[in-house]
Amino acid sequence: MSTFTIRRLAAVAAGAVLASSATLGTASATSVAADRPAFGHGHRPGAQDPTTFTIAEATKALKTGRITSVELTRAYLDRIAQYEPYYNAFTRLNPDALAEAAAADEARQGSQKDVGPLEGVPIVIKDSLDVRGLPTTSGWALTSPEAGGLALVPRDDAPVVERLREAGAVIVGKTNLPVLAGSGSNANNSAYGPTFNALDQDWAPGGSSSGSATAVAGDFAVTGIAEETGGSIQNPASAQSLFAVKPTFGLVPNTGNMPLAGNTRDVLGPLAKTPEDAAIMLDVLAGTHADDPKTAGAEVPAGGYTSQLSERALEGARIGLYGPGWRSGKDGELSDETAALYAEAVDNLQEQGATVVEDPFEGTGFADLAKVGEGGYDGRGSVGNAHAVEDYLAGLGDGAAVSSLEQLDDWADAHGFADDERIDEMVEALDTEPATDAEFEAVSEQYQELFDQVMDTHDLDALVFPQQVEEIPGIYDGEINASTVSEINIAQLPGVVLPDGAYDSGKPFNLIVLGEKYSEADLLGYAYDYDEAYDGRVVNRNLAATPGPVQPDEQ
Repeated sequence: MSTFTIRRLAAVAAGAVLASSATLGTASATSVAADRPAFGHGHRPGAQDPTTFTIAEATKALKTGRITSVELTRAYLDRIAQYEPYYNAFTRLNPDALAEAAAADEARQGSQKDVGPLEGVPIVIKDSLDVRGLPTTSGWALTSPEAGGLALVPRDDAPVVERLREAGAVIVGKTNLPVLAGSGSNANNSAYGPTFNALDQDWAPGGSSSGSATAVAGDFAVTGIAEETGGSIQNPASAQSLFAVKPTFGLVPNTGNMPLAGNTRDVLGPLAKTPEDAAIMLDVLAGTHADDPKTAGAEVPAGGYTSQLSERALEGARIGLYGPGWRSGKDGELSDETAALYAEAVDNLQEQGATVVEDPFEGTGFADLAKVGEGGYDGRGSVGNAHAVEDYLAGLGDGAAVSSLEQLDDWADAHGFADDERIDEMVEALDTEPATDAEFEAVSEQYQELFDQVMDTHDLDALVFPQQVEEIPGIYDGEINASTVSEINIAQLPGVVLPDGAYDSGKPFNLIVLGEKYSEADLLGYAYDYDEAYDGRVVNRNLAATPGPVQPDEQ
């Protein structure tokens, strides 16, 4: 029996327990569209079904007493019980979720002034992040107890999780991802099996934050945490029509996260149903943290990230457009339908009062900096990551099963994982690679200098590109081809994903709004203005109650 089959059976059993323990009626599974996803959050079933709440709606309902956090959390657990066996968004649920919700309700019974901005709001956490008391698996069989691996149980929360708890959030569970966050398109090789797209099980869910995206898009939680090294916030948001912030490197602490390029590219950010929710989350997540020296230069706007949310944000803004000056060659070409949808988006920007500038990077040499490998990915920044993993393991704290790569390798050899090449490569890299990536640092500086120069020369406020150059593939049919992944990750720049309708196939089309370092508040403002005018999010409440497609090699 495959790990995935075992996982589904376990989910069904867990779902039955959750359903029997709930006192609130099962969340409605009524579809907003009989056959395909519908456009716009205006088409949601609305306040009658609490699992459709945004953060703003949830906090209002909790504040007024229309619903308690326990009731809200149970509504999500009911929905998870019904659909998780068919979407596989989670590696594990949090056994303390209802206790956390009860504590939030108790806090609200005191002074409303003392509650946090997320008090009682159910959220999900990508399972590369440390949540005290729960194993961090990163989708890897070697660190997955369910697959016979070693449970890496951290003593402390990651700084991001610590901030979410301080804000009052209720952690519903930890979400699935590909092994060590190694795919920008799916979670097909996870020890827990594939995660399926909440809009359509046949479509790629986006990676590596696949589970968080499915949990948010499938209404298993209000919002969630994603992590990006090379598209892993952007791509799942785009694949499942969500708003997201890929922040400036160092704005949000990334310690306590199993690293992929921890000292150069890894960033943590929110997946959300509205720009306002994304801004509220970033207010909680952003800023310097004593446990992460990479955040020492973090610049947080005085008014916070909701301060620029305006229906007139785009009026008078100068917006740069996508072109071969940004990415040249076949890999950067837009499909015919993408080009047509993007042309409509450009018209919409102008309708909102923006001035557009065609391909401002033309002739600058920006596109020539790319060193694209397999799947269109530029992997620079990974040298030295074994040292980051070594630091991560050491940071698990007293009582952890291991505290070094050598110890993890020894455990692997002794417990049936001797042929796992990933751990062997990490141990070898400790001795053969430096802790810093000089090539990355040099090209990152070049990217940043050219980017700033172009923005200054053309007096640009932001760039707005199609997030993907073609529609997303099927779940087992190839890679998501994004327009911005390696460039902004190497340059350490921010981006905001903005849903903008769909292709003829029904697959979501999205924009990404880019800007200079620490410009997230402005970027969210532009996304808010555009969304208020055009409301392009694709929503699907008609989740399947049947298994998703089986991987070809399992047929």
